[in-house]
Amino acid sequence: MKTDDNEIFELHAEFCRMIASSRRLRIIQLLEKKEMNVGDMAEALGVPSSNISQHLRVLRNHNVVKARKEGQTVFYSLSNLRLPKACTEIRSILLEGMENAGKKAKRMTK
Repeated sequence: MKTDDNEIFELHAEFCRMIASSRRLRIIQLLEKKEMNVGDMAEALGVPSSNISQHLRVLRNHNVVKARKEGQTVFYSLSNLRLPKACTEIRSILLEGMENAGKKAKRMTK
């Protein structure tokens, strides 16, 4: 395996560790629909604004979200619109696995 291959796999692993938070995944899901400010995200997710801000800082440091200031309000949006599709695909794979495991469990209990 080439060094470049190793580097991209390391970056991929680092990225997966960064988004390995259900709260960050929910933020990504929210921002798929429209740009939002911290207060709106906090209200939508039912968590304190300070918590949303911490997660946004991590997402921003990894170029997942970008910020746009309008007066005193900062609006956040996704830097790459393909990310929610990738997250949705992973969830589909997980749900399929859960369904298959459920079917297998039902067969085993018959």
